[in-house]
Amino acid sequence: MTAWGEAAFDAYLPADMVLGQADIAVVVTDRLSNLLYVNKYAAGLFRISGDVARLAGCSVLSLGLFGEDDVRKTEDLAAQVLHGRSWEGTLESIRGDGARALIRAFAVPLRHPGGDIDGIVILAREASKREGQGEQDRIALLERVGERLAGSLEITTTLKHVAEMLVPQFADHCFIDLYTGDQLVRRVQRHANDWVPPPGTWAQVGEQIHYPEGHFCQQAMTRLDTIAINDLDSGYYPAPSAESMSAAHQAGLTSVVAAPLYARGELLGVMSLALSRLTERDERHYDTPDRDLIGAIASRVAIAIDNAMLFETERQTALAFQKSLLPQAIPELDGLEVACRYVPAKPLETQGQGIQTQVGGDWYDIIPLAAGRVGIVIGDVEGRGARAAAIMGQLRAALRAFAQDEKSPADIMRKLDEWCRSLAPPDENGVQAAGDPPTVSCIYVIYDAWSRELTFANAGHDAPLLISAGQVRQLEFAYKGVLLGVRGKGIRGLPTYKEQTIEMPPGAILVFYTDGLTDRRTRVDGSGHYSEAEAAEMLQHAVRAAAASGDADAVATAAEYAVPGDIDDDMAILVVKSSAAELASTEQVFPAEPIMVSEARRLAAQTFRSWGMDAEQAELGCLLVSEVVTNAVLHASITPSPDRGLDLELEPLIMPTPVGAGSLTPEPAKEFALRLRRGATSVWVEVFDPDLRLPRIRTAGETDEGGRGLYLVEQLATRWGSRPTPEGKAVWFEMPRSGDRAR
Repeated sequence: MTAWGEAAFDAYLPADMVLGQADIAVVVTDRLSNLLYVNKYAAGLFRISGDVARLAGCSVLSLGLFGEDDVRKTEDLAAQVLHGRSWEGTLESIRGDGARALIRAFAVPLRHPGGDIDGIVILAREASKREGQGEQDRIALLERVGERLAGSLEITTTLKHVAEMLVPQFADHCFIDLYTGDQLVRRVQRHANDWVPPPGTWAQVGEQIHYPEGHFCQQAMTRLDTIAINDLDSGYYPAPSAESMSAAHQAGLTSVVAAPLYARGELLGVMSLALSRLTERDERHYDTPDRDLIGAIASRVAIAIDNAMLFETERQTALAFQKSLLPQAIPELDGLEVACRYVPAKPLETQGQGIQTQVGGDWYDIIPLAAGRVGIVIGDVEGRGARAAAIMGQLRAALRAFAQDEKSPADIMRKLDEWCRSLAPPDENGVQAAGDPPTVSCIYVIYDAWSRELTFANAGHDAPLLISAGQVRQLEFAYKGVLLGVRGKGIRGLPTYKEQTIEMPPGAILVFYTDGLTDRRTRVDGSGHYSEAEAAEMLQHAVRAAAASGDADAVATAAEYAVPGDIDDDMAILVVKSSAAELASTEQVFPAEPIMVSEARRLAAQTFRSWGMDAEQAELGCLLVSEVVTNAVLHASITPSPDRGLDLELEPLIMPTPVGAGSLTPEPAKEFALRLRRGATSVWVEVFDPDLRLPRIRTAGETDEGGRGLYLVEQLATRWGSRPTPEGKAVWFEMPRSGDRAR
């Protein structure tokens, strides 16, 4: 007899005669993971239709052996085997028909006769309820279930993962019912072969369900133990309704397991699995090992659901906090249509940054200013969560205070930058740390609907889109500015914030947005992310099409959905549209002489009459015009002193006398200007004079002849104020056009 290895057999068994009949999947790849061989059992296991020979040369990923969440395991398998070591583990497979299954795989090197490793041989089988009863397989299976459940903290996604894991591998039907308060509500149901129960039979997702006394789900929740019914035909088990029982007979239910979802001392609900005649199985009945395995899976499912519910509570709290800090309503504005959106990011399955609420940091605001002007702001605080939302709330309040003080956009940016740098957290000794304040991108705009002037300053924020005459382009920034708070990180010599002014065309639309709209959006086909340039192009295309409707809200909606895919950062969108029509206004300059008070009053009376104001409101407006103009004439022509008893008490602004100035230089003629503006429901009156001192209310004594003019304006006008101008100051007030709108 010839010894083994001394001579070759005269005849060999063809490899496919052995591997083709083996009851185990055999997959062979080259060193680059391209398929070389797939046996018949593997084709059935992975449900590959057609001739498997066509897969030769394709990537092993096309087989469905590795799920989308098994990239690291794929790398680990290839690294170990190509270095001469074997690999064993449990994988989640996505079969050709879309069903998910847990696969137990064993991989070894494919060696050349010379000893070199030419590829990988993978042996695989389904980790089914029968094949998975070895202790090692059961442990590996539970670990895999835990990994899959840990992939998301969103409860809807978690429940979806549970059903996908269990059907059809462990069951033909899966139901998960959770308590909402004291009501048991169906949250998930999944059936093999896409079977759909007849309407009005089994409870649908979102519907309340009542299990009668003696029902296996009711027993599982009462006993807090897993209940297995080996053969449903061996006894009578009550159903929620006669229609439910009929559907069970129609599906051919044969065996059921019900497990309570119990975590951290609280009953969350119940999970039930059933086998039926919808699929071809070797075994249609659960037994004791199945009961134990499904009970162990249910305990992990309960923990995952509880974690998801806790996370959802935290997320909703942060979201409520964030939304409470944003404007609750947009004020009515003349000459400007406004639409806004705030969209929190959905909790993604894989963040790589720990638990994230995906909320906080982005904000917008609309601030009514003097004489119908409006402040527009949008910004983004770095980071997310409650801390970012808290910083955003403080920043918004600070900006509102600075804006109401009629500061210019550049001045506001400088003050906000200083405020951000003051927020550096203290070190362990209680001393403010040098270089760790929050950083914020922000743009602040002041828009005057009557002059159409747009004055803005930027702090590192993305430029808004300007839509005009059917064209879309980014607003050009002469000075982009740096992020607020950056100087606190030790960077010196940065340029100060500057502002620029442009004229906004009639009917033009500005689209402000934060970077959550265009940054890191997953492609529809799952192949990476869109670049910012691609996202910006899709955004411009979407808003251009929506702008044809002329509706700011339609443009905001188009911007929100312009880039497909889930966002991993919250986003804010603010759309403003200028009026196509010119707004009514009247302006005239007068010499600063007492006789001009009556002329200014006459101009106001004529204008109010032409605007259709109520007679009483027009008379009241003329009275207030007289008071403000009288004080402008006095303070434009003379220098006040404390004993003159004037209507206004002024804060002195000491101006330096130019060197070389003498008495021979004639003083320029003193003038004041009266500007009247009409809005939809209000009129604004502004009086400009060259005096640099801002007025304030003072208390007049019983015998004082003056000191009451500004008090009248305070009591009779809707709002009033003053602001510095390049030539001096402006005092303004607002009042309703009709008496029924008076406060």
